[in-house]
Amino acid sequence: MVSFPTLASLLCLVWLLTISSPTAASFTCTSPGTCDAIIDYTSPNATTFNAVKKLFNLKNLRSLLGVNNLPVSTPPNQKLPANQTIKIPFPCLCRNGTGIANKRPTYTVIAGDFLSHIVSDIFGGLFTVQELQTVNNISNPNLIQPGDKLWIPLPCSCDDVEGEKVVHYGRLVTAGSTIDDIAQQYNVSQDTLLRLNRLASPKELLAGSVLDVPLKACQSMVRNTSLDYPLLVPNDTYIFTAANCVTCKCDAANNWTLQCQPSQIKSSLWKTCPSMQCQGLDNFYIGNVTSSDCNSTVCTYAGYSNQTIFTASTQLTCPADGNSASGLRTWTWRWNIILAAIHLVLLSALYLR
Repeated sequence: MVSFPTLASLLCLVWLLTISSPTAASFTCTSPGTCDAIIDYTSPNATTFNAVKKLFNLKNLRSLLGVNNLPVSTPPNQKLPANQTIKIPFPCLCRNGTGIANKRPTYTVIAGDFLSHIVSDIFGGLFTVQELQTVNNISNPNLIQPGDKLWIPLPCSCDDVEGEKVVHYGRLVTAGSTIDDIAQQYNVSQDTLLRLNRLASPKELLAGSVLDVPLKACQSMVRNTSLDYPLLVPNDTYIFTAANCVTCKCDAANNWTLQCQPSQIKSSLWKTCPSMQCQGLDNFYIGNVTSSDCNSTVCTYAGYSNQTIFTASTQLTCPADGNSASGLRTWTWRWNIILAAIHLVLLSALYLR
């Protein structure tokens, strides 16, 4: 017979597991293959950028800084206070109709760890205990041992949305957030958010849940044979690509056009970065713009291979003649009004004298 203190302890444990485990946040994903995804992370404790980089197995700090649009000069040991939310980039894999982190990150169990502690106190409740057990084939949660490596099941997706390639962002829902607020913030329709997250009504949105938000990416000239195709860079982020030789940023204010330039940092593939000159144009490289009156040529990044960085030149032309003439007529009309007004003021002044 189970004693009352023992029963009370068991009930307390069940209650703790219940409140510490979020609702399952599996994202629909039917596209074959892999892609890049983003998820929010709120550290329960004070930490540093470098510690977060290591926790999520990021290859370099630049990828973490870029997705948060922070200066690349940010020091690795800069403090992150407890409960501050930052974005984490990670690789996504689609399988069995849902998306999950593609074998990275992993977590190495240490003495004293248990599954609900790993879920809630280390990874901030981005997945459930059951999901962690399932992907790691853990039948008995009490049998994890120090040194065990656990695959961390971050939710994600690689699916196109309404025929457009996007970056899926796992946004942590904060208290007081609404579907309407989030839709307006990320320029996506409420219906799209509800459909992607299988919500029948905006009222089903729960604080603490992870919402699948599709982020529009800047348009690029990257060819489909490039090693980084498709190059998807969301608004207010930057990345390093072409083996770190090129950095590209997205700013919606720049007409959603990807802006790339040489990175000036060491390549991860070559001793020195290959030429980034636009063919047929002397001393004209990626990121350069030449102009003559209102006509201009831009040297843009078009991808890379194991041997080459590809470039393309884009022509930007003046408005059509009709538009220019219309604009000239408008300004002529406005100037005539201004001159007439000045003339009336002078006449009035003479009359009053």
